[in-house]
Amino acid sequence: MSDRLVLMGVKGGPAIRPGSNMPTSLVLQAADQTILIDAGLGVSRGLCDAGIALPTLDAILVTHLHSDHYLELGPLLHTAWTCGLRKTIPLIGPTGLRPYWEHFLRAMAFDVDLRIADEGRPPLAERVAISTITEGTVYEANGLTITALRNHHPPIEETFALRFDWSDKRVVFSGDTTALPEMVSFAKGADLLIHEAMLVEGVHALCDRLPTAGDRLRAHILGSHTSAQDVGRIATEAGVKHLALSHFVPDGDPNYTDTHWEAAVRETYSGPLTISRDGEAFAL
Repeated sequence: MSDRLVLMGVKGGPAIRPGSNMPTSLVLQAADQTILIDAGLGVSRGLCDAGIALPTLDAILVTHLHSDHYLELGPLLHTAWTCGLRKTIPLIGPTGLRPYWEHFLRAMAFDVDLRIADEGRPPLAERVAISTITEGTVYEANGLTITALRNHHPPIEETFALRFDWSDKRVVFSGDTTALPEMVSFAKGADLLIHEAMLVEGVHALCDRLPTAGDRLRAHILGSHTSAQDVGRIATEAGVKHLALSHFVPDGDPNYTDTHWEAAVRETYSGPLTISRDGEAFAL
């Protein structure tokens, strides 16, 4: 297995429209491990498009409980089960993941019980081992270490950035966060930093089109995400080798193109840069 990372969904927020990207999901293949990070809408299709069979996942991590990061988690696991999943997958995420999974199993009980009785499948509930994410080391296998850092994405408190270290390689995923000073040391020298980004002028334009809810949405976005300029500053101070933007806010607005995103980042960062799209793959 060649080491690579695939961004299967790079849109910020849960709503999809013609011309938009899909919500957040990414997969890392390294140290003979296949690790899924977040499971937004479209994740199952994204894995298949990346050539990854669903039952081959070795672990799933969820950074926080906004729907654009875990809406398709239950359907993904159910689909992997129908594809022949036999092993138990570690599922690492915030406290609320356990009731989500339990409610999903109850919602699908008729189908699951029928397939167990009629098709001889193993119990779906036993295919998942849930643990709660905390700061520090959250997963280790085959020389791959995953470390979590609590970031700042109000009003949610259990929300994390992730760092992946193996051999002499390092990849960091910011998760959803405001500009976080600790991210500089967390991502120091990373081969690849995937960081969420917003265009402030684009956020204002988006919210101005929503007269009844625009002000509340504006306050949330501006208070819980990172401007493209601040993303560039973090990447520069951390000395990362490659910066990839993801979780775009806004996304799919024809008035804001790659040129706008690059211009904003280039105010503070001059290194290799990718304005990501769904399916973007990085060899590592």
